[in-house]
Amino acid sequence: MPVTAYDLTGRTAFVTGAAGGIGRASAVLFAEAGAIVHCADIDAQGLHATATLIEDRGGTAHTHHLDVTDRAQVGQAVETCGRLDVMAAVAGIMHSSPVLETRDEDLDRVLAVNFKGVLHACQEAARRMIEDGTRGSIVTMASGAVDTGGPGLLCYGAAKAAVVQLTKTLATEMGPHGIRVNAVAPGWTRTPMTDHHGPRQAQTEAFMARLSPLGRVGEPEDVAHAVLHLASDAASFTTGQILRPNGGVSMPW
Repeated sequence: MPVTAYDLTGRTAFVTGAAGGIGRASAVLFAEAGAIVHCADIDAQGLHATATLIEDRGGTAHTHHLDVTDRAQVGQAVETCGRLDVMAAVAGIMHSSPVLETRDEDLDRVLAVNFKGVLHACQEAARRMIEDGTRGSIVTMASGAVDTGGPGLLCYGAAKAAVVQLTKTLATEMGPHGIRVNAVAPGWTRTPMTDHHGPRQAQTEAFMARLSPLGRVGEPEDVAHAVLHLASDAASFTTGQILRPNGGVSMPW
């Protein structure tokens, strides 16, 4: 497959969670590949910073300050895109608590953002692609947590497992329309979302790095390249799959 398979010139991409971390890295990479990028997030300041970064590098960015848990907001934003070729549903939040200490409101909030928010993005993108006859690509954000039973991962892991099921089911339903649906399940990645261990952050990252045969944790750009691959023509025969950029980690809890 020639390198030009990664060229997104003339295409439009929509990225949720674009204010930072993997979402920002994906939006920037899409723009560098030639796409017009619509950046969406609840964090207005971070969203502006991402758009500025894209434009300073010669790309084109549009911003949508929205809450992915609100289906109407997502739908309205997608409607402004015109033709939509790529949806990267990256927005998510982190939550950790022992099972016996998990409250209903904890589970409800994580499911609302990490699953329902992804569902809304997928539904609105798929409807638009079908309406326009676009043979597009939808990329969801799962997690290495779907492969483990790590302590404190009930809410987060359950939501990401639901994203995997959504991805596989939607792939079977969208295939006849020529729309591909895949997920990325990163290992430990250094982002603002994973930076929640306070003084123990360096110790936690060192531990996670030791689990990888590569001896390091992931960076947002590592994951963004996986997102670009699935979004591009290089993955034209790939759908319903879970790509795991995790440094070869199999967590031995």
